Amino acid sequence: MAESRAIQRSTRQSPYKMRLVIDQIRGKNVNEALALLKFSKKHAAKQIEKTLASAVANAEHQARLDNTALDVDALYVKHAVINEGPKLKRFMPAAMGRAMPIQKRTSHVHIVVAEKEGRR
Repeated sequence: MAESRAIQRSTRQSPYKMRLVIDQIRGKNVNEALALLKFSKKHAAKQIEKTLASAVANAEHQARLDNTALDVDALYVKHAVINEGPKLKRFMPAAMGRAMPIQKRTSHVHIVVAEKEGRR
């Protein structure tokens, strides 16, 4: 069974906002997931779409190297998680000469695609 993955590190979006999008595609067919991401209004959808497309391309490339047949329509999102990346720490001016800390959060996108068992 072919299984392939793609990782995008340090995406400039908070993990909370990205998890809202990735929860929608987990376990779905790759074509269905890509269509859902394409028409989503969320900024996170664009980043996740890139990573999912990369995972599919990695699966195709691996199949070509192994000289095996791969049906892209049989691929599904087996594992999809968003992990927290490093925080960019910044300061913003506040009243009376003070400075308030700001944390700009980043995310790591990790997607694994695999072939469905019964589609041979």
